Amino acid sequence: MQSNLFSDALEDAYRVQIEEFEGPLDLLLHLIKKNELDIYNIPIAAITRQYLEYMEILKELNLDIAGEFLVMAATLLQIKSRMLLPVESEDEEAEPEDPRAELVRRLLEYQRYRDASQQLSSRHLLGRDVFARKFASAELADLEQTEEPADVELFELIEAFRRVLARVSVETFHDVITDGISIADRIGEVLSLLHAQKTLRFDALFSERMTRDLLVVTFLSILELCKLHLIKITQGECLGSIWLALNAQDEDAEGDGAPA
Repeated sequence: MQSNLFSDALEDAYRVQIEEFEGPLDLLLHLIKKNELDIYNIPIAAITRQYLEYMEILKELNLDIAGEFLVMAATLLQIKSRMLLPVESEDEEAEPEDPRAELVRRLLEYQRYRDASQQLSSRHLLGRDVFARKFASAELADLEQTEEPADVELFELIEAFRRVLARVSVETFHDVITDGISIADRIGEVLSLLHAQKTLRFDALFSERMTRDLLVVTFLSILELCKLHLIKITQGECLGSIWLALNAQDEDAEGDGAPA
């Protein structure tokens, strides 16, 4: 009962709104990449089930779900039902149209534009961010090129949180009484840990003794820190460990004597 009251209070007191929230096509591409599927031969039943599971998590996190997410869910269910129906074709020699064809076309087109956008945004603007060197440098030729860890996308972060929820047993939620910590308090705790340890593994912030409410509060705190650009979240390799670190500007502020 106390846990339910805390959940209600959390819903009334705080709502997270992501300004650049990925859309349903981003979620579908994430699921295809995670499951190593052929985009031209999508198993609609499995993808639909996972898509609906993500929507349930988004609702539980109290994130605003745009109407396009619901439209995509209805589209997936429609495609699934069409694939279950017997095919009726007036021309027996002609191959029936694949119900997934339009979705695949949209995914491929969206992926091309998204990849192009990411490539453009990663480039420095000559004369603003970087300045051209007028001569070749022998010192730079000897330096080894190091690849920085990739930034983590929202759905990869949600996938990591889904694994945390699956790992914590249902009984734990009833055995431990919630301490009623607020998101603001949890943000302060996470920042204190980062100031002390510099980097934190995502899983280290979640304990199996936490209540479900505290797990959700912790995850929402991470999202809010990202929104405020106070932390940077990276992943060294695909499906590898996710790491949290302070942004460079926050580390500089700490070095100048700013309070943690």
